[in-house]
Amino acid sequence: MRICHIITRLILGGAQENTILSCEAQHAAGHEVTLITGPALGPEGELLSRARAGGYRVIEVPTMRREISAWRDMKAARALQKLLLELRPDIVHTHSSKAGILGRFVASRLRRRAELRGMKIVHTIHGLPFFRYQSKWKNYLFTSLEKSAAKHCDHIVCVADAMSAQTLAAGIGRAEQFSTIYSGMEVDTFLDAPTNARTLFRRHHKIAANEILVTQVSRIAEHKGHDDLLAALDHLATLPPAERIRFCFVGDGHLRETIQQAARKLGLEHRVLFTGLLPPSDIPAVMAGSDILVHASYREGLARTLPQAMLSGIPAISYDVDGAREVVNEKTGILLPSPHTMDPRSRSIALAEAITELAADPVRRATLGAAGRELCRTRFDYHTMAAQLDALYCALLEGDAS
Repeated sequence: MRICHIITRLILGGAQENTILSCEAQHAAGHEVTLITGPALGPEGELLSRARAGGYRVIEVPTMRREISAWRDMKAARALQKLLLELRPDIVHTHSSKAGILGRFVASRLRRRAELRGMKIVHTIHGLPFFRYQSKWKNYLFTSLEKSAAKHCDHIVCVADAMSAQTLAAGIGRAEQFSTIYSGMEVDTFLDAPTNARTLFRRHHKIAANEILVTQVSRIAEHKGHDDLLAALDHLATLPPAERIRFCFVGDGHLRETIQQAARKLGLEHRVLFTGLLPPSDIPAVMAGSDILVHASYREGLARTLPQAMLSGIPAISYDVDGAREVVNEKTGILLPSPHTMDPRSRSIALAEAITELAADPVRRATLGAAGRELCRTRFDYHTMAAQLDALYCALLEGDAS
């Protein structure tokens, strides 16, 4: 098949890793793969260099940006139209909001031409562009655009069942258009981490062997819950074994300095490790060096860090947001109520109690970690994702899927 993936930007992120692994697997399977992307702009790091080393064609469209700009978006649409006419793909697969909207509209318009009439259009929802904590006008705009774009594609893949349910509840698409394909990752790097990975990570960051390391991996930005975690660490002072608990924040973002200042004001700077940006290849070592994974984000499709922790054999604590409950349960960790049902103090207390509960019980941590590993071993293997995408593409081209 001739497959063309389109994504807004190749920063460090779950949607981007998913897309690159899809391209790599499809290229290895003998398909003719092209990846079209905008510039890898932002403080989150980039994956464009990995994409360019993948052996398939990578095309950068300079005018395709995350921010809304009528002039730039029109230029990006014209560039996509020209490229798709040259590539004549069998499958156009779009990812992320901006590329998803532009790509679907452009591909649908081109499909009216005789030479592209058999082309199928697929979109993956990695996370919703409309959400509770965003302004009403932005939610109205994105919902309206997604409703329209859904009419211009053949199938919508979601990375969690929760994404399908929320999208349909917003009046976007038809139920028969949707399927869930969990976001794939290189599971062996977590399952088979070197035996000394834990020791080396802790030694490098001066984490004592008897300290309990609680880690969050995410951008340091709004709605990621870092302030909740700092407040939880402040509460932990009254709960044993608080003196042995340290936090590790992996990632970067425009709120990093704000969160670091908040840690200093609380007198917690010696208890919180900020690693900054780390490449995906370092994350297995982070997980090996940690004891508990906490994901305090207020919104997420299905955070990759949750199955990554479980593949590493450590339990997860998460708010009940979006797809989190599809991996975090009483067998694999602790699922806390949705953050919007609690005030800030209640959120920090809930996090503190959950962390204390797991920190005090190493046997339970091991049991939860083992169950999580078995749950995620096959479900999140990128080979599984690639096989499911291949089957979907074939069914669409054969006319057997909506």
